[in-house]
Amino acid sequence: MKAVVWMGKHDMRVENMPDPVLLSPKDIIVQISSTAICGSDLHLYNGHVPTVKEYDIIGHEFMGEVVEVGAEVRQFKIGDRVIVPFPVACGGCFFCSFGMTSACDNTNPNAGQQEEMYSVPAAGIYGYGHMFGGYDGGQAEYARVPFADANAFKVPKGIPDEKLLFLTDAYPTGFQAADQAGIAREFTVAIWGGGPVGQFAAMSARLLGAKQIIMIDHVTARLDLAERLSGAERLDFEKDTEDSDVVEQIKMRTGGRGADVCIDAVGMEGLGHGAGAIVDHAKTILRMETDRPVAFRQAIMACRKMGVVSFPGVYAGLADKIPLGQAMNKGLRFATGQTSVHRYLPKLLDYILRGDIDPSEIISHQVPIDRAPEMYDLFNRRDGGCTKVVLKPGMTTAEMNQSANKNQVGGSHAANLL
Repeated sequence: MKAVVWMGKHDMRVENMPDPVLLSPKDIIVQISSTAICGSDLHLYNGHVPTVKEYDIIGHEFMGEVVEVGAEVRQFKIGDRVIVPFPVACGGCFFCSFGMTSACDNTNPNAGQQEEMYSVPAAGIYGYGHMFGGYDGGQAEYARVPFADANAFKVPKGIPDEKLLFLTDAYPTGFQAADQAGIAREFTVAIWGGGPVGQFAAMSARLLGAKQIIMIDHVTARLDLAERLSGAERLDFEKDTEDSDVVEQIKMRTGGRGADVCIDAVGMEGLGHGAGAIVDHAKTILRMETDRPVAFRQAIMACRKMGVVSFPGVYAGLADKIPLGQAMNKGLRFATGQTSVHRYLPKLLDYILRGDIDPSEIISHQVPIDRAPEMYDLFNRRDGGCTKVVLKPGMTTAEMNQSANKNQVGGSHAANLL
């Protein structure tokens, strides 16, 4: 089968790899109809995630059709259409039984590696290196899904993939970021990072009743999208901060009080200006610091007293100069964690079926899987209006154009097939 494999920093390739096989009677094999490049995949692309090896198959946002079923699988049959949440859950441990599937005790066969880094193991993740279980990812024509009865989620036929695909990660991650912050009516929510997770956090904040949403980014296409989909105010951290910084801008827009909720959807590769950003960059090069927490620092400083800082953005290790004194004296609460996707799926699917949200609106590019390396580069540079890339295994550009014309998915992105 064709699959996207990691071969080193800034080196993704499409190679012929062995087809997956059933390794347990609880497995299923899925023929993948759609898969996506996630913002988290860029951390792999940029060389920030340890224990990734050459020829590892990448990708954790994927869906498709069941083509093989293990003898002990009870919930699925050949031909079922499924989405696959990015964390691998066993369904039976303490954490899974309470819906905290991203903390599963039983699905990371390399738990020792994760304990070395983070003191405790958590769930395995598809296509995210051996510290997270070494599972083959979903940017491929086929994928094995272990613990299938707990892991796969059956979805209706007749709804385009593009409306359902992001239920595997980006949409629940954005929703959890808003939900765990306790957003209430009349709240002001500031969001750092207008990538897919930031867009879904903004849409979710609006659904949960936020009155004012401020999107902080410097990419015009992302700010345009947030304004159109969520009614968000734009804060371009390069153009709008000539006379004030981001924190001062947010305080000015909130009568000096600060945002009720601040969401850091950027994570470890934050960009910024001034001495702090320069020091962060130098320290990461010298391996004195693993992350650049520019957005996290600003979120703490821009949040009102007794507010919440929610950070779905991925952090890998150590970060310096976090203003904990300010956080403590303000009485801030922090909310974070890998997303327990499984617990949110029924609710979020209902939002889609009711038409409250259309996840396909964030897609800017759909291409055959052969063009994945080019798309990684484009997405990493935030160039060409690239807000989200969907890969179509087994389809040519001509077939994709024909399908798009037939389905008329979304609004604008159907014309952006390459």
